[in-house]
Amino acid sequence: MKTGKVYLIGAGPGDPGLITLKAVERIKTADVIVYDYLSNEKFLSYAKKGAEIIYVGKMGGNHTLSQWQINELIIKKAKEGKTIARLKGGDPFIFGRGGEEAEELVQAGIDYEVIPGVTAGAAAAAYAGIPLTHRDFTTTVAFITGHEDPTKDESNIYWDKISTGIGTLVFYMGIGNLEPNMKKLIENGRSPDTPVALIRWGTTSQQKTLVGTIADIADKAKAANFKAPAITVVGGVVSLRNKLRWFDKRPLFGKKIVVTRSREQASDFAELLEANGADVVQFPTIDVMPPKTWKGLDSAIKRIKKTCVI
Repeated sequence: MKTGKVYLIGAGPGDPGLITLKAVERIKTADVIVYDYLSNEKFLSYAKKGAEIIYVGKMGGNHTLSQWQINELIIKKAKEGKTIARLKGGDPFIFGRGGEEAEELVQAGIDYEVIPGVTAGAAAAAYAGIPLTHRDFTTTVAFITGHEDPTKDESNIYWDKISTGIGTLVFYMGIGNLEPNMKKLIENGRSPDTPVALIRWGTTSQQKTLVGTIADIADKAKAANFKAPAITVVGGVVSLRNKLRWFDKRPLFGKKIVVTRSREQASDFAELLEANGADVVQFPTIDVMPPKTWKGLDSAIKRIKKTCVI
Protein backbone atom coordinates (compact mmCIF):
# COMPACT_ATOMS: atom_id res chain seq x y z
CA MET A 1 0.00 0.00 0.00
CA LYS A 2 1.27 3.45 -0.89
CA THR A 3 2.12 5.60 2.12
CA GLY A 4 0.02 8.73 2.54
CA LYS A 5 1.11 12.29 3.15
CA VAL A 6 0.85 14.57 6.17
CA TYR A 7 0.22 18.31 6.01
CA LEU A 8 1.27 20.22 9.13
CA ILE A 9 -1.14 23.13 8.87
CA GLY A 10 -1.11 26.40 10.77
CA ALA A 11 -4.79 27.10 11.51
CA GLY A 12 -4.13 30.66 12.64
CA PRO A 13 -4.96 32.38 15.93
CA GLY A 14 -8.74 31.89 16.05
CA ASP A 15 -10.41 34.28 13.63
CA PRO A 16 -11.61 31.93 10.84
CA GLY A 17 -10.75 34.57 8.24
CA LEU A 18 -7.04 34.32 9.07
CA ILE A 19 -6.47 30.81 7.74
CA THR A 20 -4.62 30.62 4.42
CA LEU A 21 -6.18 29.55 1.12
CA LYS A 22 -3.65 26.74 0.83
CA ALA A 23 -4.63 25.41 4.24
CA VAL A 24 -8.30 25.33 3.26
CA GLU A 25 -7.48 23.47 0.05
CA ARG A 26 -5.63 20.77 1.97
CA ILE A 27 -8.41 20.41 4.54
CA LYS A 28 -10.92 19.88 1.73
CA THR A 29 -8.97 16.97 0.28
CA ALA A 30 -7.81 15.28 3.50
CA ASP A 31 -8.94 11.78 4.42
CA VAL A 32 -8.17 12.43 8.09
CA ILE A 33 -8.22 15.72 10.03
CA VAL A 34 -6.35 15.75 13.34
CA TYR A 35 -6.97 19.04 15.16
CA ASP A 36 -5.87 20.80 18.34
CA TYR A 37 -7.63 22.69 21.13
CA LEU A 38 -6.74 26.09 19.67
CA SER A 39 -7.86 25.26 16.12
CA ASN A 40 -11.16 26.93 15.26
CA GLU A 41 -13.75 24.17 14.80
CA LYS A 42 -15.35 26.13 11.94
CA PHE A 43 -12.53 24.85 9.75
CA LEU A 44 -13.98 21.36 10.07
CA SER A 45 -16.86 22.47 7.85
CA TYR A 46 -14.38 22.37 4.93
CA ALA A 47 -13.87 18.62 5.40
CA LYS A 48 -15.02 16.40 2.58
CA LYS A 49 -17.83 13.93 3.13
CA GLY A 50 -16.59 10.82 4.90
CA ALA A 51 -13.39 12.40 6.25
CA GLU A 52 -12.31 11.06 9.65
CA ILE A 53 -12.10 13.87 12.21
CA ILE A 54 -10.01 13.33 15.35
CA TYR A 55 -9.65 15.76 18.27
CA VAL A 56 -6.30 15.64 20.08
CA GLY A 57 -6.51 18.84 22.11
CA LYS A 58 -4.23 19.63 25.03
CA MET A 59 -5.51 22.14 27.56
CA GLY A 60 -3.30 22.87 30.56
CA GLY A 61 -2.65 19.53 32.22
CA ASN A 62 -5.64 17.89 30.54
CA HIS A 63 -4.38 16.06 27.45
CA THR A 64 -6.66 14.05 25.17
CA LEU A 65 -3.52 12.32 23.86
CA SER A 66 0.11 12.82 24.82
CA GLN A 67 2.47 14.11 22.16
CA TRP A 68 4.00 10.69 21.48
CA GLN A 69 0.50 9.24 21.03
CA ILE A 70 -0.36 12.01 18.55
CA ASN A 71 2.83 11.21 16.64
CA GLU A 72 1.94 7.52 16.53
CA LEU A 73 -1.62 8.28 15.40
CA ILE A 74 -0.49 10.46 12.48
CA ILE A 75 2.12 7.92 11.37
CA LYS A 76 -0.38 5.05 11.61
CA LYS A 77 -2.94 6.88 9.45
CA ALA A 78 -0.28 7.85 6.90
CA LYS A 79 0.91 4.24 6.64
CA GLU A 80 -2.66 3.29 5.79
CA GLY A 81 -2.25 5.40 2.66
CA LYS A 82 -4.32 8.31 3.88
CA THR A 83 -3.81 12.05 3.48
CA ILE A 84 -3.74 13.76 6.86
CA ALA A 85 -4.44 17.42 7.63
CA ARG A 86 -2.79 18.08 10.99
CA LEU A 87 -4.44 21.31 12.17
CA LYS A 88 -2.44 23.26 14.74
CA GLY A 89 -3.35 26.62 16.27
CA GLY A 90 -1.28 29.56 15.05
CA ASP A 91 1.84 28.44 13.18
CA PRO A 92 3.05 24.83 13.50
CA PHE A 93 6.70 25.84 13.85
CA ILE A 94 6.19 28.59 16.45
CA PHE A 95 5.57 26.90 19.81
CA GLY A 96 3.33 24.39 18.06
CA ARG A 97 5.61 21.34 18.40
CA GLY A 98 5.41 20.99 14.65
CA GLY A 99 9.15 20.49 14.47
CA GLU A 100 8.91 17.45 16.72
CA GLU A 101 6.13 15.95 14.63
CA ALA A 102 8.10 16.61 11.44
CA GLU A 103 11.12 14.79 12.90
CA GLU A 104 8.96 11.76 13.66
CA LEU A 105 7.56 11.77 10.12
CA VAL A 106 11.04 11.92 8.60
CA GLN A 107 12.19 9.05 10.79
CA ALA A 108 9.16 6.99 9.71
CA GLY A 109 9.84 7.75 6.05
CA ILE A 110 6.55 9.62 5.56
CA ASP A 111 6.21 12.49 3.11
CA TYR A 112 5.03 15.74 4.68
CA GLU A 113 4.54 19.41 3.95
CA VAL A 114 4.37 22.46 6.23
CA ILE A 115 1.72 25.12 5.62
CA PRO A 116 2.59 28.13 7.78
CA GLY A 117 -0.10 29.97 9.72
CA VAL A 118 -0.58 33.37 11.31
CA THR A 119 0.99 33.10 14.74
CA ALA A 120 -0.98 34.22 17.78
CA GLY A 121 1.72 36.56 19.07
CA ALA A 122 1.54 38.85 16.05
CA ALA A 123 -2.20 38.51 15.39
CA ALA A 124 -3.49 38.95 18.94
CA ALA A 125 -1.32 42.01 19.44
CA ALA A 126 -2.57 43.52 16.17
CA TYR A 127 -6.21 42.89 17.13
CA ALA A 128 -5.53 44.55 20.48
CA GLY A 129 -4.17 47.65 18.72
CA ILE A 130 -0.53 46.96 19.63
CA PRO A 131 2.10 47.07 16.85
CA LEU A 132 4.99 44.84 17.89
CA THR A 133 7.48 47.16 16.20
CA HIS A 134 7.28 50.93 15.79
CA ARG A 135 9.92 53.48 14.84
CA ASP A 136 9.27 55.59 17.89
CA PHE A 137 9.64 52.64 20.25
CA THR A 138 11.61 49.65 18.96
CA THR A 139 12.83 47.79 15.91
CA THR A 140 13.34 44.48 17.72
CA VAL A 141 10.87 41.83 18.85
CA ALA A 142 11.27 38.36 20.36
CA PHE A 143 8.88 35.43 20.76
CA ILE A 144 9.52 33.57 24.02
CA THR A 145 7.91 30.63 25.74
CA GLY A 146 6.40 31.62 29.05
CA HIS A 147 6.31 28.02 30.18
CA GLU A 148 9.48 26.02 29.60
CA ASP A 149 9.59 22.24 29.68
CA PRO A 150 9.74 21.45 33.44
CA THR A 151 11.98 18.43 32.78
CA LYS A 152 14.84 20.66 31.55
CA ASP A 153 17.93 20.80 33.73
CA GLU A 154 18.38 24.51 33.02
CA SER A 155 16.57 27.32 31.25
CA ASN A 156 17.23 28.10 27.60
CA ILE A 157 15.99 31.66 28.09
CA TYR A 158 18.82 34.14 28.49
CA TRP A 159 17.04 36.58 30.75
CA ASP A 160 20.06 38.84 31.04
CA LYS A 161 20.05 39.30 27.26
CA ILE A 162 16.35 39.62 26.46
CA SER A 163 15.42 41.83 29.41
CA THR A 164 17.22 44.88 28.07
CA GLY A 165 18.43 43.76 24.63
CA ILE A 166 15.01 43.35 22.94
CA GLY A 167 12.42 46.11 22.62
CA THR A 168 9.21 44.06 22.52
CA LEU A 169 8.87 40.69 24.24
CA VAL A 170 5.98 38.35 23.40
CA PHE A 171 5.49 35.48 25.83
CA TYR A 172 3.39 32.49 24.82
CA MET A 173 1.63 30.26 27.40
CA GLY A 174 2.91 32.37 30.27
CA ILE A 175 -0.12 33.16 32.43
CA GLY A 176 0.74 30.49 35.00
CA ASN A 177 4.30 31.85 35.29
CA LEU A 178 3.42 35.52 34.91
CA GLU A 179 4.66 36.71 38.29
CA PRO A 180 8.05 34.91 38.27
CA ASN A 181 8.65 35.90 34.63
CA MET A 182 8.02 39.57 35.40
CA LYS A 183 10.33 39.35 38.41
CA LYS A 184 13.10 37.92 36.23
CA LEU A 185 12.78 40.85 33.84
CA ILE A 186 13.11 43.34 36.71
CA GLU A 187 16.04 41.43 38.22
CA ASN A 188 17.80 41.59 34.88
CA GLY A 189 17.44 45.33 34.37
CA ARG A 190 14.05 45.96 32.75
CA SER A 191 12.20 48.94 34.20
CA PRO A 192 9.27 47.98 36.45
CA ASP A 193 7.24 50.73 34.74
CA THR A 194 7.46 49.04 31.32
CA PRO A 195 3.91 48.62 29.91
CA VAL A 196 2.51 45.08 29.65
CA ALA A 197 -0.61 43.71 27.95
CA LEU A 198 -2.25 40.34 28.45
CA ILE A 199 -4.43 39.25 25.51
CA ARG A 200 -6.77 36.28 25.98
CA TRP A 201 -8.45 34.44 23.10
CA GLY A 202 -6.94 36.93 20.68
CA THR A 203 -8.72 37.64 17.35
CA THR A 204 -11.95 36.00 18.52
CA SER A 205 -15.20 37.44 19.86
CA GLN A 206 -14.03 36.35 23.33
CA GLN A 207 -10.89 38.50 23.20
CA LYS A 208 -10.02 40.20 26.50
CA THR A 209 -7.12 42.59 27.02
CA LEU A 210 -5.65 43.62 30.37
CA VAL A 211 -3.02 46.36 30.54
CA GLY A 212 -0.58 47.16 33.32
CA THR A 213 3.15 47.36 33.99
CA ILE A 214 5.80 44.77 34.74
CA ALA A 215 5.45 45.71 38.41
CA ASP A 216 1.68 45.30 38.74
CA ILE A 217 0.39 43.10 35.90
CA ALA A 218 0.53 39.88 37.95
CA ASP A 219 -1.63 41.42 40.70
CA LYS A 220 -4.06 42.80 38.11
CA ALA A 221 -4.33 39.39 36.46
CA LYS A 222 -5.13 37.73 39.79
CA ALA A 223 -7.75 40.35 40.63
CA ALA A 224 -9.38 39.91 37.21
CA ASN A 225 -9.12 36.10 37.34
CA PHE A 226 -7.38 36.32 33.97
CA LYS A 227 -6.78 32.83 32.59
CA ALA A 228 -5.13 31.05 29.66
CA PRO A 229 -4.97 30.85 26.71
CA ALA A 230 -3.28 34.21 26.46
CA ILE A 231 -0.13 35.93 25.30
CA THR A 232 1.85 38.57 27.17
CA VAL A 233 3.28 41.59 25.35
CA VAL A 234 5.99 43.59 27.14
CA GLY A 235 7.33 46.89 25.82
CA GLY A 236 6.70 50.54 25.11
CA VAL A 237 4.49 49.69 22.11
CA VAL A 238 1.75 48.61 24.55
CA SER A 239 1.19 52.30 25.34
CA LEU A 240 -0.27 52.72 21.83
CA ARG A 241 -3.24 50.45 22.57
CA ASN A 242 -5.69 53.16 23.65
CA LYS A 243 -4.94 55.13 20.52
CA LEU A 244 -4.88 52.25 18.03
CA ARG A 245 -7.41 49.75 19.41
CA TRP A 246 -10.03 48.86 16.82
CA PHE A 247 -11.22 45.27 17.15
CA ASP A 248 -12.92 45.50 20.55
CA LYS A 249 -14.32 48.99 19.83
CA ARG A 250 -16.80 47.75 17.24
CA PRO A 251 -20.42 48.38 18.29
CA LEU A 252 -21.47 44.73 18.67
CA PHE A 253 -18.22 43.37 20.09
CA GLY A 254 -18.81 40.77 22.78
CA LYS A 255 -22.46 40.25 21.78
CA LYS A 256 -23.65 36.79 20.74
CA ILE A 257 -26.50 36.97 18.24
CA VAL A 258 -28.55 33.99 17.06
CA VAL A 259 -29.82 34.26 13.49
CA THR A 260 -32.80 31.98 12.92
CA ARG A 261 -33.16 32.39 9.17
CA SER A 262 -31.74 29.82 6.77
CA ARG A 263 -28.10 30.27 5.80
CA GLU A 264 -29.12 31.13 2.23
CA GLN A 265 -31.43 33.89 3.45
CA ALA A 266 -29.25 35.29 6.24
CA SER A 267 -25.66 35.05 5.00
CA ASP A 268 -25.40 38.76 4.10
CA PHE A 269 -27.05 39.75 7.38
CA ALA A 270 -24.73 37.48 9.37
CA GLU A 271 -21.68 38.95 7.64
CA LEU A 272 -22.88 42.46 8.50
CA LEU A 273 -23.29 41.52 12.16
CA GLU A 274 -19.83 39.92 12.25
CA ALA A 275 -18.27 42.98 10.61
CA ASN A 276 -19.63 45.01 13.52
CA GLY A 277 -18.11 42.67 16.10
CA ALA A 278 -20.91 40.21 16.88
CA ASP A 279 -20.40 36.51 17.49
CA VAL A 280 -23.04 35.11 15.13
CA VAL A 281 -24.65 31.71 15.64
CA GLN A 282 -26.62 30.60 12.60
CA PHE A 283 -29.46 28.42 13.85
CA PRO A 284 -32.10 28.06 11.13
CA THR A 285 -35.55 27.58 12.67
CA ILE A 286 -37.76 29.24 10.06
CA ASP A 287 -38.74 27.45 6.88
CA VAL A 288 -40.69 29.26 4.17
CA MET A 289 -43.32 26.94 2.66
CA PRO A 290 -46.30 27.60 0.38
CA PRO A 291 -49.75 27.31 2.02
CA LYS A 292 -51.94 24.30 1.34
CA THR A 293 -54.54 26.64 -0.18
CA TRP A 294 -54.55 30.22 -1.44
CA LYS A 295 -58.28 30.78 -0.79
CA GLY A 296 -57.75 32.82 2.34
CA LEU A 297 -55.24 35.10 0.64
CA ASP A 298 -57.49 35.51 -2.42
CA SER A 299 -60.40 36.55 -0.22
CA ALA A 300 -58.25 39.08 1.63
CA ILE A 301 -57.04 40.62 -1.62
CA LYS A 302 -60.64 40.99 -2.86
CA ARG A 303 -61.62 42.78 0.35
CA ILE A 304 -58.63 45.12 0.07
CA LYS A 305 -59.50 45.97 -3.53
CA LYS A 306 -63.05 46.89 -2.54
CA THR A 307 -61.87 49.35 0.09
CA CYS A 308 -58.89 50.87 -1.78
CA VAL A 309 -58.77 53.41 -4.59
CA ILE A 310 -56.37 52.19 -7.27
